[in-house]
Amino acid sequence: MSTLQIAIVSIISALVLYSIAVWSEKLSSRLKWWHLAFFYLGFIADTTGTSFMTYIAKGFHLKAHTLSGLIALIIMFVHTLWATWVLARQNEKALKTFHKYSIAAWLIWLIPFVSGMVMSIPK
Repeated sequence: MSTLQIAIVSIISALVLYSIAVWSEKLSSRLKWWHLAFFYLGFIADTTGTSFMTYIAKGFHLKAHTLSGLIALIIMFVHTLWATWVLARQNEKALKTFHKYSIAAWLIWLIPFVSGMVMSIPK
């Protein structure tokens, strides 16, 4: 498998894993430990894909897509740590309302995902 293929598979895996976590949490109306596992797996997949994309691009270039991707990755990381904290505290109100923040983080994460797809369309 080429470096580009690994990057693409990783990024698509991140989309699938993060989407499963966010939308299953929303549908269940309560943050659960298995959602957290998918948040972490999604973050790992996204970090892997981003690392490979950075390697392919021969480093970090300050462009809109790169900046939005970095912001989304940071938000995904903070969101995952926050979910860990919420689950550890077992505050029932926080467990039942966390999905609101999950959807916002997911929507922000979609921006660089979609822009990356659009940028890769041959002209």
